[in-house]
Order: sequence, then structure tokens, then C-alpha cells
Amino acid sequence: MSAAIGCNQTGEVEYRMNVKLVCLACGQGNRLPGDRLGKGAKCGTCGAALVPDKPVDISLDVLEKAARVDEIPLIVDFWAAWCGPCRMMAPEFSKAALASKGKARFAKLDTEAHPKASAQYAIRGIPLLIGFRNGKEAQRQTGVMQAAQITDWATALSRA
Repeated sequence: MSAAIGCNQTGEVEYRMNVKLVCLACGQGNRLPGDRLGKGAKCGTCGAALVPDKPVDISLDVLEKAARVDEIPLIVDFWAAWCGPCRMMAPEFSKAALASKGKARFAKLDTEAHPKASAQYAIRGIPLLIGFRNGKEAQRQTGVMQAAQITDWATALSRA
């Protein structure tokens, strides 16, 4: 790991040195100074924001790589267009992404477009949030959540 990651006394996540992140748009690995996480860092290949202030729609292959490589928490909303509760939670998930910018990255994976994800991640119900940290699944939560609940959940993942 190229970054020393921990929490300061106020519970804020601290990053020092370099942090590895996979671009959620193109899947390319990137390394950036930890102090640039919330300051508009962009992918060296495609120019997309590495820590966007809103959730990014991703494919299963990009999710697999990001979950394995990322050195900050990755929170993924598994959803489907036909799912009413998923549509209800979408704006709340976006609010939480903005509130957590620089502490975690937020992504969405459409389970209809990527049916293998359901088997691979043992998805039994949606909406489902899975938090990845240090190359593995760290926590999961099924059901609709409000923005404050999602933000608290993300903060707990960051501290784990």
C-alpha cells in the first residue's frame, strides 16, 4: 500500500503519500497524492473525475478491479430500473456521495445490465449497498436508506 490511511481525532479520514484508485469511467489504475482526493483529481487516461461528487454508473469488470485496487472505501448501490425502492433511494445516495466526497467513492451497478453480479455478490434483494475496503467486501445493507444514514454508514466503513 502506498498510502498511510487512518482517522484523526475528529474522525476525519487522513491520507498521506500516494493513493491508488481505479477510474470508474475507464477502469484505468491511477496513483495520486492523498491530499488531492477531494480536490478535482482526474484520470490520467480519460480525464474523468477520480473522486466525483455524485455516484458513477459502472460495469461489473470495473467494479471488480476497483474493489480489489482502491485504497479508499468504495460504496456500490446495486439497483434495477424496475425497482421502485431503488428509484426512491437514488437521490438520497447522490446526496450522501456529495457529503462524503474525499472520504469514499460512490458507484451504481445496474443488476439488469449485469446479471452476473447477482450471483457473484449473492444479491438477494435490492436496493443493496456493499462497501468495499482493502480489497474485499467490508459491509452490506439491503433496503432503502436516507442520505444521513448512508453517510453514517460510509463513515463507519471509512473508520473500519
